[in-house]
Amino acid sequence: MPALDIDTKIQTLGPAKIKSPLNLCRFINEQERLHLHISPEILLEDEAQHPFYLDFEEAGPRKNIYFDPPKTKCAIVTCGGLCPGINDVIRSIVMEAYHNYHISSVIGIRYGLQGLIPKYGHEIWELTPAKVSNIYEFGGTILGSSRGPQPPDELVDALERLNVNILFMIGGDGTMKAAQAIGQEITKRGLKISVIGIPKTIDNDIYLISKTFGFDTAVEKATEAIRCAHTEAIGAPNGIGMVKLMGRESGFIAAQATLALKEVNFLLIPEVPFKLHGENGLLVHLENRLRKRGHAVIVVAEGAGQELFDHQGTDASGNKILGDICGVLREEIKKYFQAKNFPYTMKFIDPSYIIRSIPANANDRVYCGFLGQHAVHAGIAGKTNMLVSMLQDKFVYVPLNLVTKKRRKLNPKSNYWCAVLASTGQSI
Repeated sequence: MPALDIDTKIQTLGPAKIKSPLNLCRFINEQERLHLHISPEILLEDEAQHPFYLDFEEAGPRKNIYFDPPKTKCAIVTCGGLCPGINDVIRSIVMEAYHNYHISSVIGIRYGLQGLIPKYGHEIWELTPAKVSNIYEFGGTILGSSRGPQPPDELVDALERLNVNILFMIGGDGTMKAAQAIGQEITKRGLKISVIGIPKTIDNDIYLISKTFGFDTAVEKATEAIRCAHTEAIGAPNGIGMVKLMGRESGFIAAQATLALKEVNFLLIPEVPFKLHGENGLLVHLENRLRKRGHAVIVVAEGAGQELFDHQGTDASGNKILGDICGVLREEIKKYFQAKNFPYTMKFIDPSYIIRSIPANANDRVYCGFLGQHAVHAGIAGKTNMLVSMLQDKFVYVPLNLVTKKRRKLNPKSNYWCAVLASTGQSI
């Protein structure tokens, strides 16, 4: 299969002339590229008929680096919503920077990009190994977070005042776009500041990225909620258990949790529109399920069914404000069964804030550890305007302008979605 004409070259600040202080590692050859097949399973529906290959720069330590570690200052900022594993990434960056590269300073920017703007008055933290050693035990981010854009020129002004050489930005799609804007402002000024992104989105919706950190933990916790909903449903005649899960534009958490626990009868995701009424509507199928089996479990991604609402505007991050699909479903189910004089019991579970606030599980901790280490390897080598992530089973460097083009969504014509439908047995 021919390679697609997409530029995956990583920008650098200049020639790397300083010998790396690392000695117990395999240095990555700058000239070698990873020739990776982009599976149709991670592509959008309109792309899935044309699988292709892309060449990526492999993540890892370089024999020669750009920044002189004892004279280098790093900054870490976390933006957007919470996600399991953020503290693990912070810890990994600090430990790698101090213990292996002996970088002079790592600072933490409080409450997202607001922390770089003087008018907000947020303090700057000095991050040391002692300060971050145990933070992996806690959910959330010790640095705090915020949403909403900040002027790139003011952000770069702050980086200059703080004498920051490497900026690590941990966040989702909006954060990666902000990182791109910061990088462009840095380039315009001719500054030597590296901008490295670490993609954080519990929805797993970063384009071309196989899996983002925190996703495994989210799915694991989501299955607990589904199990509880199933227990409630079978505990009463015509019992219905409804679970709301994260997924504004992509239904990956809901789909993966459904596959992990084979108790879901109806899964509703943003990528697949559905009807409430009519012979192939959800309500008719739900009634048939209850009459045959006496219970049902419905899992709903928060962004499902938005075609049923008028546009609600946008939030501080520019995301579309979602209509309350679960509220509509509960009300429509109530009216439908009352009209038929059909008794039922509904139990509704929304574990969203619990899921995104818990500490990472073992798999995500390992993943976060590698992401932090590879981010430091990239920054100290002078790479910039890029993010580090896993594509298939390889850690790679990806240009920011590639992943910010669009969001990854679940392909409803993929074998993955077919497996979900086989698991639920639904036909809507």
